[in-house]
Amino acid sequence: MPTASEVSSCLSPDVHYMVCKLGLEEGERTDIGNIVSPTGIVSWDVITACIDFIQTEDCTIDYVKSVRLLGPVCEAVHLNLLSVTPDQFENLYGFWFEWTNNKKLFLESFYLVTSSEITSVALGLMKLTSCLERALGDVHLMRSKECPFLFRDLLLSEELALIFGQSVMAVLCVFLGSPRSLNLRNILWHGFASPQEIPLKYFSMLLLLTAGLGQLLQESIYQTECTLLHRAPFIFTQLDELLVFPDQEGILSVGEDLISKSDFVLEIMLPFWTAGITAFRQKRYADCVILILPQLEASLRWVYTKANNCPDRLLTAESSTLYTTFDQILAKNTNNEEINHIPLMLGDPIMEILWDFLNNQEGPRIRDHLSHGEVDLNVFPRVIANQVLCLSLVLLHKFIGKQHTTTKDNELLGEILNSARCYRSRFHPIGKLRKQVLECTRNLQMWINLPVPPQDQVQDSTRLDSTVESNAGNILVKAIFSSLQSQLPVQCMETVVPEDYFQSGNTWSQVLKEIWNLHISTLYCPRIVIEVVSLLRKITSQCQIVSEKVISSSESRYSQWMKKSLRSRQRLTYLRMLDSIQCISPVMRVILLLVTVETRNAFALCEKDDHEIQQHLKFLKAILQYTENLVTYTNPEKNKWTETINLTEMFLMKMKAFICKQ
Repeated sequence: MPTASEVSSCLSPDVHYMVCKLGLEEGERTDIGNIVSPTGIVSWDVITACIDFIQTEDCTIDYVKSVRLLGPVCEAVHLNLLSVTPDQFENLYGFWFEWTNNKKLFLESFYLVTSSEITSVALGLMKLTSCLERALGDVHLMRSKECPFLFRDLLLSEELALIFGQSVMAVLCVFLGSPRSLNLRNILWHGFASPQEIPLKYFSMLLLLTAGLGQLLQESIYQTECTLLHRAPFIFTQLDELLVFPDQEGILSVGEDLISKSDFVLEIMLPFWTAGITAFRQKRYADCVILILPQLEASLRWVYTKANNCPDRLLTAESSTLYTTFDQILAKNTNNEEINHIPLMLGDPIMEILWDFLNNQEGPRIRDHLSHGEVDLNVFPRVIANQVLCLSLVLLHKFIGKQHTTTKDNELLGEILNSARCYRSRFHPIGKLRKQVLECTRNLQMWINLPVPPQDQVQDSTRLDSTVESNAGNILVKAIFSSLQSQLPVQCMETVVPEDYFQSGNTWSQVLKEIWNLHISTLYCPRIVIEVVSLLRKITSQCQIVSEKVISSSESRYSQWMKKSLRSRQRLTYLRMLDSIQCISPVMRVILLLVTVETRNAFALCEKDDHEIQQHLKFLKAILQYTENLVTYTNPEKNKWTETINLTEMFLMKMKAFICKQ
């Protein structure tokens, strides 16, 4: 295995030849006047004539011949743009970029054509291709209700061929659409290409092609009278849940130090890391993440090849084999179904951060949204850039040589590393359930302080006696609790006592929090675990709704009571509501304890037979039904408080029967 400093390229020989040499071979010069008019109108016939096809039934593109023929055209376009001033460029092409809904980005990209910064071409291409994908998706939706998820499928779609023409789409496929093509988007976004491996003239050519597409689109819209609508950008939410690491300016100097020392950095990719730090310092947060994320993938791919002894997977694959991307790197097994050793090497906390940031469906999926052009780059959140940068520091540090002791003693770095060690998944279904349970727990705590009428204003004759019902319910709750207590983690068994679930203190909520703070691995959960957790989330959601309804109704009725605006029947209903609250309060608490226990026990279901699994799911569905009925009965418009008590007693008997026989 080569070391990080010995890797000379992450492009396989064929891909390296295609990208770095083929289109740069000496060929017949092309007159720019044949490609674009003095007024900026693109001559598509000249460009599409460069696309060569293999004579087969489906007329497959001959990518080698096509790239070779396009080389001189790209060179002519690039030399032409070098001779144009920014004002001239805007006058010629500014209008034709408007269809992208990102005119500013394309105009600013022109400055990269003459930039001396080694990473500018790669950064510009990543931004340009992602925005182009988004814009083409908007065009696709003029003729369809759904847009393909993969860019290559979008480029091959019949809808775009009808609008732009098949030959024009073939040109785009040569640059962006297939592992057998230049495939510029994928080799950059997946961290295969080093800064010096992408010819600048391809960036210039894609700028011109984007303007040319705008010209074709205007003609199509004029003929069909269709309207181009742009989808709203994706907005990152849950930013508070993304606050894993501290946000301090000192991380930049720590990062620069680690980059120079860590074996995690492939030497050929070092300029990307440096540029990412610079972008953050300049408050270009989107640029920072666009530069760093592909390098995380590239370095983790290198670690993956070492951990799994498969050095060939470091390079770009040919068309017959999948690339080794984040999906494969973070998977449970390798492509040949052997155990992937990356999780063991990195540990659960780092793996869960990576899954939360990149893969979990309810997480931010940062790379997906960025690479597909869904994000407004002008308002990219600093917090996300900071978190990605800090995660990078954790990985850089993990692969630092033992000789670098000064870095390891850095106080800020220590804080970042500790944050990583303590991490629990927040966007896996189990992580989301944890948040739900703790939020519902806090909400139920508010019941303790619900206002009640002064005792001297309540006549004994008007108060419906529920002592017998309450005592019977408490006996059942204690029996259920005792069974659940035996299923708790050993370190929590003695700290959880039944009295906590009937007293007004907050000990029970603290205990639940302590249990949830114990680690549950969320990596590669079996299907049955996800199914159980889905039911538990629904149950907890219903409990939250009940709690909110009870609080709202109680406060409203109390206010009316004190103002003496309740009629006689309404006063009786209010008092019955207070009795019901007293009855269901410990039940709600025990349900949350059960949800907590069931989450940890769900993994054991994998060893059960189908009959036992179905019985267990039926039990959880019965709990869900009870909580859904509670939502209905506690609705202020229903006021079924007597029915609530009866429902609860029957439910507790069923719950006890199932739990105590386990």
